[in-house]
Amino acid sequence: MPAARLVRAGLLRRLASMAYEILLLSAVLTVTLILPHVLLGAFAHRVATPTLLWAHLFVVLLIYCLGFWCHGGQTLAMKTWRIRLLTRSGGPVRPAQALLRYLLCWPSLGLGGIGIAWALIDRDRQFLHDRIAGTRLVSA
Repeated sequence: MPAARLVRAGLLRRLASMAYEILLLSAVLTVTLILPHVLLGAFAHRVATPTLLWAHLFVVLLIYCLGFWCHGGQTLAMKTWRIRLLTRSGGPVRPAQALLRYLLCWPSLGLGGIGIAWALIDRDRQFLHDRIAGTRLVSA
């Protein structure tokens, strides 16, 4: 798709999509994270360490995000809000780019949301992790 025909997704729409993504990921994490650890505790009488829980969370979210971003450029919430992740030039996101974006999302959100607030001063209204990874969110 030519970059000139792409319309940037609005900030409020992207934030609404993120809020909806949190709801969807709650269900995904219940099944893929909490349930296995509850069963481990119930049957093996063992409790997973906090480090193991964080590592499991990180990997589950990595698989979810990279899977959707690399195959269609949309997570479930992004499909609902008609937002697509593309490269700066308008092409599909490469796995290395998706991985970089995922890794940058953690500090972008974790440091008081500084990477999200960056969109308020960015000339293209991009999040900081998108700016650095060479990706952008457009209307689908």
